[in-house]
Amino acid sequence: MNWGAFLIDVLQIVGGLIVGLVAGFFLARNYMKKYMKKNPPINEQMIKTMMTQMGRTPSQKQVNQMMKAMSKYTD
Repeated sequence: MNWGAFLIDVLQIVGGLIVGLVAGFFLARNYMKKYMKKNPPINEQMIKTMMTQMGRTPSQKQVNQMMKAMSKYTD
């Protein structure tokens, strides 16, 4: 058995797995960023409903402030 060829084969497999994992991570991250930008997890209507359930009558200014704060963390 040729140990040198075996070692090279194992290193190629491990290297391929590492490259695949890194590429998969960045592709998935890019996909999720685009998805979250297109479909934000919260919108103005949800904020208004949440504030109403807490017993507050939200003004448009308050809703805009909350949306601005939320978009700050999604960028």
